[in-house]
Amino acid sequence: MFKLETLSAADQATFLQKKEIADFLFVQLEQYRDPHIHIMNCLDYALDHAADKGGFVVLAREEGKIVGAVVINKTGMSGYIPENILVYIAVDASQRGKGVGKKLMKTAIGLANGDIALHVEPENPAKKLYESLGFTNKYLEMRLKK
Repeated sequence: MFKLETLSAADQATFLQKKEIADFLFVQLEQYRDPHIHIMNCLDYALDHAADKGGFVVLAREEGKIVGAVVINKTGMSGYIPENILVYIAVDASQRGKGVGKKLMKTAIGLANGDIALHVEPENPAKKLYESLGFTNKYLEMRLKK
């Protein structure tokens, strides 16, 4: 059985703790992964003490090993943009379908102050989980890459 733990700026996560989380996410996100440095930057943002940053991480561990992780960043906005954005969620391939992702998400939703936005590819199987938890698709996101 897995055990949940949370990390925030108050926990003063070390580089090695953040690297362990980033390594896990990099492997388990598979085709949806970002470069390792981007994942580390996200963790730095979530776990930073600066007033204009913040967020938290929820981890599922089994026998000390990470089997699931969620990273939420605060947006610093309210009302017109959700206060939080779910940047990463991943569950170890061997643990998928066992409720780890749902437990992580319910915990993250409970910890977040304000609304949560997320981006998900239309074919991503996690889309069903998000919808079951009450997430809706209100907008089509468009980006200009410069």
